[in-house]
Amino acid sequence: MRQKGIKIAISGKGGVGKTTLASLLCHVLSSRNIKVLAVDADPDANLGMALGFNPEVLAKVSTIAQDEKLIQERTGATPGGFGEWFTLNPLVDDIPEKYLVRKDHIGLLQMGTKSIGGAGCACPESILLKSLLNHLVLERNEAVIVDMEAGLEHLGRGTAEGVDAFIIVVEPGQRSFVTARAVAKMAKDLNIQKIYIVISKFQGIEMTSIIEQLEDLKIMGVLPYKMEAISADFQGRTLFELCPELVEEAACILDRIMNEI
Repeated sequence: MRQKGIKIAISGKGGVGKTTLASLLCHVLSSRNIKVLAVDADPDANLGMALGFNPEVLAKVSTIAQDEKLIQERTGATPGGFGEWFTLNPLVDDIPEKYLVRKDHIGLLQMGTKSIGGAGCACPESILLKSLLNHLVLERNEAVIVDMEAGLEHLGRGTAEGVDAFIIVVEPGQRSFVTARAVAKMAKDLNIQKIYIVISKFQGIEMTSIIEQLEDLKIMGVLPYKMEAISADFQGRTLFELCPELVEEAACILDRIMNEI
C-alpha cells in the first residue's frame, strides 16, 4: 500500500447494498492486515452491524452529530440555532479517537446526521461533519472506507478531490439507475476523477442493457444476489461468515480499483 491508505467513498440509492459493499471492502482490507477506518456517514447507520460489532457496544456509542456540546465547543454556535456566527474551520484532529470503536484491524466511526435544512446548508453541524470527513480523507494514514447517503452532503471539494475512488452501488432497476446518474454528475462537479459502478443483487439480467442505462460510467464489479445475505441479516451474522463468494468478489473489486489509481 502507499504511504497513506486508500480512501474510498461509497454512495447509492437507499437499499441497493452500499453498506454491504462497504463492509466487504473493510473485511478484505482487514484480512490483509491493513488498518481500516470505517466511516458510517449514512443517516440509516448500519455499517457497524454489517461489520459484526456487538449491538450493545454500538448502542452506547454516540454519533458525532448527536453531540451538541462538541458541536458548540468546536464551532462556537448552538446546534439548530439561527443567526449565530461560527467558525468555518473547526478543530477536528482529535475527534476520531474519542468516538472510535475497534474490532480486529477495523475502527468504526459513526458520524450521524441531523436535519440541516437541505443540501449545502452552512450550519454548525454540517460544517463540523464536512471538516471531519476532510480530515479523515486527507490526513489519516490508514485506509478509509466511507459509507455515504445517496447525496454528497458531507463532501466538500477538497475532500472529494482527495478520494481515491468514488463507488456508486446500483441494483438492476430504473430508480437506481436514475440515482446513479445524478450522483455521478454531482461527483464530477466536485472534480472527483475516479467514479466507478458496482452492481449489486445481480441475477439473470442482460448486462448489455444495464451498461446502456449507465451510459459512460465504468463498471468495476458485480455482487450477485445471494440468499445467504438475507440469512446473515436475519441471524445477526456477517456475510464474511456465510457468503465467501461475495468476499471473493469484493476482493476482486478492490484489486481492480488499486490497479486503476
